[in-house]
Amino acid sequence: MFDGPFDAFALIIAIIAFLIAIKASSQATELRRRLNSLEEMLYAQRPVQPPPLMPAQAQAEATATTAAAEPPPLAPEAETTPPPLVTEEISPPPLEPSTGADAPPPVPEAAPGFEERLGTRWVVWIGGLALALGGFFMVRYSIEAGLLGPGVRVFLGGLFAAALLGAGEWTRRKESISSIAALPIANIPAILTAAGTAVAFATIYAAYALYGFLVPATAFVLLGIVAMGTLAAALLHGPALAGLGVVGAFVTPILVSSGKPDYWALYIYLAVVTAASFGLARIRLWRWLAVTTIAFAVLWIFPGLDTEQVQVAPHAFHAIVGFVLAALLVVCGFMFGPTFEDGEIEPVSSGALGAYLFGAMLVVLSSAHADLALIAFTLLVGGTLFVAWRAPAATGALGAAAAAVFIVFAEWAVRANPDMLVLPGGPVPGVGPVATDSAVTLHLVTAALFAAGFGVAGFFAQGRSNSAIIPVVWSAAGVATPIAILVALYARIAHLDRSIPFAILAVLLAAAFGAATEALMRREERPGVATSVALFATGTLGALALALTFALEKGWLTIALALMSLGTAWISLQRPIPVLRRLAAIFAAIVTARIAYDPRIVGDAVGTTPIFNWLLWGYGLPAASFWGASIFLRRRADDAPLRVVETAAILFTALLAFTEIRHFATGGDMISPPSLLEFALQVCITLAMAIGLERLRLRSHSIVHDVGAVVLTAIAGLISVFGLLILENPLLFSSVNVGGLVFNLLLLGYALPAVLMLLLSYAVAGHRRVAYANTIAGGALVFALTYVTLEIRRFYHGPVLLYGGTTSAEQYTYSIGWLAFGVVLLGVGILVNSERARLASAAVIALTILKAFVIDMSTLTGVYRALSFMCLGVVLVAIGWLYQRILFRRQIAPPPAAPQTSS
Repeated sequence: MFDGPFDAFALIIAIIAFLIAIKASSQATELRRRLNSLEEMLYAQRPVQPPPLMPAQAQAEATATTAAAEPPPLAPEAETTPPPLVTEEISPPPLEPSTGADAPPPVPEAAPGFEERLGTRWVVWIGGLALALGGFFMVRYSIEAGLLGPGVRVFLGGLFAAALLGAGEWTRRKESISSIAALPIANIPAILTAAGTAVAFATIYAAYALYGFLVPATAFVLLGIVAMGTLAAALLHGPALAGLGVVGAFVTPILVSSGKPDYWALYIYLAVVTAASFGLARIRLWRWLAVTTIAFAVLWIFPGLDTEQVQVAPHAFHAIVGFVLAALLVVCGFMFGPTFEDGEIEPVSSGALGAYLFGAMLVVLSSAHADLALIAFTLLVGGTLFVAWRAPAATGALGAAAAAVFIVFAEWAVRANPDMLVLPGGPVPGVGPVATDSAVTLHLVTAALFAAGFGVAGFFAQGRSNSAIIPVVWSAAGVATPIAILVALYARIAHLDRSIPFAILAVLLAAAFGAATEALMRREERPGVATSVALFATGTLGALALALTFALEKGWLTIALALMSLGTAWISLQRPIPVLRRLAAIFAAIVTARIAYDPRIVGDAVGTTPIFNWLLWGYGLPAASFWGASIFLRRRADDAPLRVVETAAILFTALLAFTEIRHFATGGDMISPPSLLEFALQVCITLAMAIGLERLRLRSHSIVHDVGAVVLTAIAGLISVFGLLILENPLLFSSVNVGGLVFNLLLLGYALPAVLMLLLSYAVAGHRRVAYANTIAGGALVFALTYVTLEIRRFYHGPVLLYGGTTSAEQYTYSIGWLAFGVVLLGVGILVNSERARLASAAVIALTILKAFVIDMSTLTGVYRALSFMCLGVVLVAIGWLYQRILFRRQIAPPPAAPQTSS
């Protein structure tokens, strides 16, 4: 029927590999049987021994340790005379040569050598394989060479099959009569019978599909007879025949091929083979046979799917028949399937249904969602729900069904050339454009059936099992499937645009999930119910988030998702479901990812109004929501979800400040280069937030607040050094206009940061390392001195500081200004008794002295040089006086009092 894609050698190697696997499995089974028989024999030979005698010394020690609770010691005779031994003997089992303790255990049989394996096993396997392949290739050769007519070919094939089957039965009876046990892994009768069975399958199939000698009904009956014969023979000959027969039956359509494929004939034939294999696997409880059959059957779905005109009907027939046979014969605890312990998921049962669902899904995707294919897929999904409801062992197939449903609808939604859509009754406003695709109605109907089926079954399955995993799988499928279907339909129909009808559907879905959550919380405690409640609560919030997504624009969606985090945190206080805390963190993470995608929230529509623009709503409201959510979450625990929300709160607060500053400094042009104004505002705001977090962490003891304060301080330090002191320093590189004489950018960029750094250093003093606080205080000193220097420069050069030379008067003013600044610091240190301020004063005055001797002496001339050194000397003397008379003055000790004498 099909031209074989493999050559004969590759096929032979594949079949030999399969036989070797069967050989290994059979060897392991035989070894386990021999080991069990050996253990039973040793147990039967073991005599009953009396308890060992206790030596006198050990008995005396044991008596001494329990003297308080034991009777008086025995007489000397009793101590030295051992008790009489037990003389009663256990009668040996019948037909055993000896039961004494000295009888050696039976020696296990030696492993067969190379010659024995070659002569008794390998030759048999290769011979049986050669017989089967010889029959197949003889038929193929006769077709290609035209040596014999079709009728003669079929007759000879049947005759050869009958000869092989007869030879197999004759050898089996001979071995039975002669009491010669055949090797389980090289059973000659089984291999001959398997070869005859495979040739019989090929002959009947060729007579029907190639030559038309048989009508479909006759071919079906004959194939059924051969299948039943194979089943009966495998019951007599064991797994070797079953394995070879199944492989030969499934490979036959490849070896005996024709140029025009007839899928109906193929799949009717495979249905008979599958039924026989599943029946044999059920009777003998051979899981490997069921798995092998499923694998071959699913592989046979692929032929013809890559053509332009997929024959949907026969492919759908193959998937449905295989699914029904698997449900009847393979699924444990359902119909004729084997029994299984309740409350567990059996992998073969779930995998069998999932495999045929996968096949049906492939048919739908390959046929471009043909109506018949979609109907067949819907039937199999419904069958999966029904079988899993009746047989808990197949509950694992629910996950496969949910995944297949989502893949089908997602593929339908993202097709490269989506068809225009039309809905019953005309287009619906807000849903999509007018369409001409007739499959939309069927997709909407199936989507409604899937959503209702999974959701309702997932709810009513709660409490039906004593195992926790069963209801959890049902609830997970019941929550995830409707949401996934709704998302796929929204993408297909609304094209990811704003759609009020889909938002209404999402709200209704959220209401259904919320009602299920409340109903399950009122039920008695059962295994898995708590997790299921959490899943339905998750579905409620997820559906609400989708409703906001469907109904709102980009910016409002960001705000809505942030408010969802706040609402989830509040609900977690009212309904202590553990998953709600994680959901609040998930919503925060989603909003953060959304911001990373487009920091402007609404693209170019931010607006030009300072402060009151979309950045305020897009960052401010989420920041407020996350702060509120963190307050709610902290009332119960300090865990990972709380830390995620707190991190989001700090992040959005900082982003709000940075983006608003950038919007204000650039006039709404968010991609302009930075400026002194922007750097100054960023440093001030960042330092202020760091001070606030330092105060907050002392109350909350939160690691997030702790780390956040350090991170913000580091960011402020980096912007201060590289932004204010280097890149935008008006004295080095920037030609910025700093503004007025006093109220200017210098006040904002250097004086205010110095004050905030000083406050931050006092905020961390005593709570962090001394070096950390002193570093921040040193930064405050640097910025204060920089401000004094730049203000003097502003006085001499005007609003642009970069250009113009430095005069002697200006150089002298720098020295006087630094000296005055040092004196002010010293005065403050004396007034408030601050050692840090006095040390800062000493550093400034030392810098002034260095400037005087290095710069002033070489650059100043005339009166300015003299005044510079005179003022410096006066100040230094005054400072010395202050330190001697005020700070470290020595008290003169009073003279000792004269001793008093008594009169």
